[in-house]
Amino acid sequence: MTDQPDLPGTDAGLPTVRLRPKANARAIRHGFPWVFADELVTDRRTRALSPGSFALLEDGDRRPLGVVTVNPASKIIARLMDADPDASIDATWLANRLHRALALRERLFETPFYRLIHAEADGLPGTIIDRFGDAAVIQPNAAWAEAMIGDLANALVAVTGVTTVILNGSGRARGAEGLDDRTEILRGDLAAPIEVPMNGAIYLADLLSGQKTGLFYDQRPNHAFARRLARGARVLDVFSHVGGFGLAALAGGAEHATLVDGSAAALGLAQGGAQSMGLSDRVTTRQGDAFRQLEDLGAESAQFDLVICDPPAFAPAKSALEAGLRAYERIARLSAPLVAPGGYLVLCSCSHAADLAAFRNASARGIGRAGRRMQLIHTGFAGPDHPTLPQLAESGYLKALFFRLDG
Repeated sequence: MTDQPDLPGTDAGLPTVRLRPKANARAIRHGFPWVFADELVTDRRTRALSPGSFALLEDGDRRPLGVVTVNPASKIIARLMDADPDASIDATWLANRLHRALALRERLFETPFYRLIHAEADGLPGTIIDRFGDAAVIQPNAAWAEAMIGDLANALVAVTGVTTVILNGSGRARGAEGLDDRTEILRGDLAAPIEVPMNGAIYLADLLSGQKTGLFYDQRPNHAFARRLARGARVLDVFSHVGGFGLAALAGGAEHATLVDGSAAALGLAQGGAQSMGLSDRVTTRQGDAFRQLEDLGAESAQFDLVICDPPAFAPAKSALEAGLRAYERIARLSAPLVAPGGYLVLCSCSHAADLAAFRNASARGIGRAGRRMQLIHTGFAGPDHPTLPQLAESGYLKALFFRLDG
């Protein structure tokens, strides 16, 4: 591996790790990509493997299941890299996975602004890559990707032709893998936020200091649907980040957009995007806690034709599900009174622990508690550059509910 520490299992003769006799080997054979710590025989040899090592996974009867990456310090102790037990996880293997992912995106999009790698669903476990024209951001959220970051960056440049590659290492997922937070320019340079055209709007993505990789591509189709509802509308975009729904609404002919977010930096980028669109005079920003802002707007008897609430994950894990659903219900209850009769309310959830039915029920309860009658007119999900792995519920996390409100 180029300028990387030696990884056990990267050469011929992989170490072997084995499922416990009662572990569900069938799930692995049918495509489930994870092995949890209580499903693996964790003897002294397995515990001694370096995080990010590769190994041959066997079932309880010593039949091979494929090549996995192992992290003894993680609850997800093994992630399936390749179902072929003879696979060699090297630069060529990485390039093949990137070529496969790129072929899909180039068929879907005319311009190179998209999520290129969506972790397990694109065959690179725990790894996110978002592309912004000639720049790309890698989030190595698994130990193997952190250890092979040089090879991954090289393959990314060779396959896509990008000239700037940024490592954005932050968030809960890295902590669960025992990885430190860090951000670093791996290739090229970057002097300013990048303009991203999407749905007729222009967004400014801060690839070095922005949230996640700088922009949320997953909402692209939901921005597009909201745009269809926005002609002549007064719009409220809560948890707006860099103006995702609000700028798309303006591109669709909205009369005015009010953007609410806790981050002054994100709102500044949203204003910059509106300026690039020549529409800065049709944007108002309000910085502060979203719940408080919704309460204040209610006290002001504010009314909007289109209200969107796109919060962070209130239920990032099953342990937080009950509290998360209460938060989603509260968002619906506070936002529904702000919608003018016959207007539209869009409620979003990126919590994989809250499935569609649970989120829909919580949202409907909140709208009902606000005394509003509703029609659910559309349910949206992440765009096709965020493919789902049917065997892994976590890969299909995003839901967007579009309601029409009366009364």
